[in-house]
Amino acid sequence: MNHDPLRKPLSTKLLAFIGEGVGGPRDKSRFNALAMEVFAYQFARNPVYARFCQGRGVTPATAKGWQEIPAVPTTAFKELTIACFPVERAAAVYQSSGTTGAKRSRHYLATLELYEASLKPNFQAHLLPDGARLPMLILALPPRLAPHSSLTHMLEVVMRTWGAEGSRYYLDEDGLQREALLADLRRYQRLGQPVALLGTAFAFVHLIDHCLEQGLSFSLPPGSRIMDTGGYKGRSREVPKEELYRLYDSALGIPGHDVVNEYGMTEMSSQFYDTVLLDTSRGRSRPRCKVGPPWARTLVINPETMAPAKPGEIGLLRHFDLANLDSAMAIQTDDLGREIGEGFEIIGRAKGAEARGCSIAVDELLSKAQG
Repeated sequence: MNHDPLRKPLSTKLLAFIGEGVGGPRDKSRFNALAMEVFAYQFARNPVYARFCQGRGVTPATAKGWQEIPAVPTTAFKELTIACFPVERAAAVYQSSGTTGAKRSRHYLATLELYEASLKPNFQAHLLPDGARLPMLILALPPRLAPHSSLTHMLEVVMRTWGAEGSRYYLDEDGLQREALLADLRRYQRLGQPVALLGTAFAFVHLIDHCLEQGLSFSLPPGSRIMDTGGYKGRSREVPKEELYRLYDSALGIPGHDVVNEYGMTEMSSQFYDTVLLDTSRGRSRPRCKVGPPWARTLVINPETMAPAKPGEIGLLRHFDLANLDSAMAIQTDDLGREIGEGFEIIGRAKGAEARGCSIAVDELLSKAQG
């Protein structure tokens, strides 16, 4: 429970804004006003962040808009406690994945209210825009094995909220439960029941590799869809995105336009999704890209000047997430991307940046379990 009297009225405003949903107005002035309120709150409540901002000569009194709010590098979450409340009162602590032996980022949440308010409409809009209620076949660790994984919590929430009968996890301490998953895929194919496959990119790579080795393929019913997350470069091998989408089609019968890549971070409370399913539901056609919900913004930053990059130029992604009330709203990543229309495309990681993410962690687990 959070006892800060200033948090409640601000969180109420944020919940009202988020409650208008992904289709709500993208009001620039409203976002800016809320962002400046969140900045002032975090500056006052987070001494580590306040010192960081003062070192850059920016305070709530001097910042002219949300674009000037200092962004905390993700690496700071590994070394420092970035929180606006006593962390012993945390309702949840999310910890990053990453390679064995590496320091992990920690994200402390005073409550789960904003986190879940953000994730539900965003997921529904991008994965279930047709209102479908499907069996969710999850290629990720369950909560008992990953209690500090924000991805696991997200998947658990969406499965409880929208998962039809038969929804379950297929990854445990022994690795991917391939035979159980393959048996269920055969059954749903036979019944003509569309499914939602949700998991890390490299869990899918391991599944598809097994299908290729065994000469197996599926034609999952129309309406089936995939949500994959994480990058495509793991410890076992690298699979270009275009090749993986081709394999989804040939091995599972799910075409690329029914595949949505999710981009999330331990240090953030909101997620970004490819817009392909949402655009189809709205009769819209545009290049594949990720567009944040109305309560989040992304800037592409020139890595040399640390100023906004020119349109179309590759730079570092900097996110501003109003749902991140309890830590730092502005996050500077080592992820490379570029603007595409109203959204952005992820290119990869900056040179020298540490490999990270749930997909890497799952790939490491599966490599050990099966090799």
